Amino acid sequence: MASIIPVFLVLVVAAALMTASALFVPKGPNQIVIRTGLMLALAACYLMWMVTYMAQLHPLIGGSISAPWGQHVNEVVVR
Repeated sequence: MASIIPVFLVLVVAAALMTASALFVPKGPNQIVIRTGLMLALAACYLMWMVTYMAQLHPLIGGSISAPWGQHVNEVVVR
């Protein structure tokens, strides 16, 4: 059975990168725009990764087994 630990671990890494991007952006007239862009990009990357990871853990449609003689078997193995 898969673990939820990678989801929280990557969340912590993404939050740390967001904090670092907020703290280390140089001062200037576009500082808020750069901070917002970096934080939004990191949040979008995390959400895309999490949705893909969770979809692989819990697929909506199970696989099917096809018999060697061409007939379709409707058995799905659930673990």
